[in-house]
Amino acid sequence: MRHFVHAFAAAAALLLVACATPSSEADANSEAPPAMAGEPAGTEPPLPEAPTAETPAMTCDATPVQWTLGQVADEALVAKAKTDSGSERMRVIKPGMAVTMDYREDRLNLDVDADNKVTRAYCG
Repeated sequence: MRHFVHAFAAAAALLLVACATPSSEADANSEAPPAMAGEPAGTEPPLPEAPTAETPAMTCDATPVQWTLGQVADEALVAKAKTDSGSERMRVIKPGMAVTMDYREDRLNLDVDADNKVTRAYCG
């Protein structure tokens, strides 16, 4: 138990050091990052543009990839399934694998069994 308390105290001390603000001397010596060539100093680079009617956001459609069910999820199958679904992202989910539960309309998921055969193809 004593080792746990010492380890906790050491971790807390490291966190406090990491969160400390720099001294005023360090602030005086720090320089702003150089501006990009052709940009006036003090300006930020433009943000990427949101998709427009001309460049629609990619979304996933699992209907065209139902042919993958029962097939071995090798590299070629995964690449073709990604293209066929129109998805931007792809993941193969193996039994017992930890995955995030966030929903992404641009991601194709392929659930596979212990033999790496596709058991389910869905978006999200």
